[in-house]
Amino acid sequence: MAEKKDAVKKLKEKLLVQRKNGYHLVSDKDIKACDKFCEGYKDFMNKAKIEREAVIYSVELLKKKGFVEYVKGMELRAGDKIYYNNRGKSVIAAVIGTAPIKEGVRLCAAHIDSPRLDLKQNPLYEDNELALFKTHYYGGIKKYQWTTIPLALHGVIIKADGTSVAVNIGEDDDDPVFCVTDLLPHLASAQMQKPLAKGITGEQLNILIGSRPFKDDEESGSVKLNIINILNKKYGITEADFISSELEAVPAFKAKDIGFDRSLIGAYGHDDKVCAYPALIATAECKKPKHTVVTILTDKEEIGSDGNTGLRSSYLKYFLADIAEALGSDARTVISASQCLSADVNAAFDPTFPDVNERNNAAYINHGVVVTKYTGSRGKSGTSDASAEYTGRIRRLMDSKNVIWQTGELGKVDEGGGGTVAAYIANLDIDTIDLGVPVLSMHAPYEIVSKLDTYMAFRAFEVFMAD
Repeated sequence: MAEKKDAVKKLKEKLLVQRKNGYHLVSDKDIKACDKFCEGYKDFMNKAKIEREAVIYSVELLKKKGFVEYVKGMELRAGDKIYYNNRGKSVIAAVIGTAPIKEGVRLCAAHIDSPRLDLKQNPLYEDNELALFKTHYYGGIKKYQWTTIPLALHGVIIKADGTSVAVNIGEDDDDPVFCVTDLLPHLASAQMQKPLAKGITGEQLNILIGSRPFKDDEESGSVKLNIINILNKKYGITEADFISSELEAVPAFKAKDIGFDRSLIGAYGHDDKVCAYPALIATAECKKPKHTVVTILTDKEEIGSDGNTGLRSSYLKYFLADIAEALGSDARTVISASQCLSADVNAAFDPTFPDVNERNNAAYINHGVVVTKYTGSRGKSGTSDASAEYTGRIRRLMDSKNVIWQTGELGKVDEGGGGTVAAYIANLDIDTIDLGVPVLSMHAPYEIVSKLDTYMAFRAFEVFMAD
């Protein structure tokens, strides 16, 4: 009887998918490496809350690792490390490989923008002796989640004379923060009868920024005058300068360990910086790859990837064409021979809300990086749907290098869905599949990821680049 049970157990292990918590598959040494890596990630999250700051952080790191800024026409040879800064809002890093460029590149693509509240072009107003900013939300959010939380203001102001002013208020301990107000429950009976999606409207996402009037003016508008006077003294701006600004209100939370065991990280913007940072570090540490490695950290994914810093733009295609020419080939040959990991997150199974997932095809916390063959919604609309051949290649690679990975789908069929940049890269005739980290509370002001899954994303990009 014991022999039969043992034989059946071995048969199950051989023939059936074995879903295991990743912590049962790693050593104590691996866990220490994982925790150390995530300390660097938390630092990145605190310093790079918006896409401009992520580019600044990335360029500084790449320079320290010996990368130089790419200029069209410069000579390239194996081992060269270059970067391209696209308008301060997206960045490409590359390490030239030893193989002929006609064999294609190993491309990793992540995005560095996240849902937020953008200030309107004429944001500043006063109402009943309170000063506020009008906002227009960016990306897919649950609007009610953005009320009554501390907000920081990040971005840039271009003044009338063309000079630029960087803004970062609300992150230091001594900084003020800002807030969107909400109704007290005592007076919210009508509001609470509304559907959740309509409890707070877009035009109600007004940020409270002050209440003290200008001392020498008793007329209406004196609170607004006082605020702009403060900003004029600090930044040298006038109200008109808001017209040429990009100011983003983001949660003022710091990235912190979550849980008694410190196994999770809570932060704003895990989607998609939890993939961008591992891809960046894997690229920065890449040495003498066979195939040229290219990593792109792009903007605008949360609103459809449009614009000249999003991946529907041609800047990636132009960059690949330029390095192809510099290394003696042509764009069409190089692009068609390339392979890509679209580095984007997937939804983690949440036991509090189990009904939206189909359990056999959901991604789970601590089960490793998620390989997502297709995203989209309804009948796979808006996805590239990676081929079985390319999926099999990534599967073999991850298994051969002991990367802990899983598959995942974004919810039940017809439950909802979403997209990534994978389709735009695949449309260039590049084999592409999504690979990223499962996230709890995705698109909320405070998202949660596993340290183990984050580290396995780094390992996945590392072995992909070295393959």
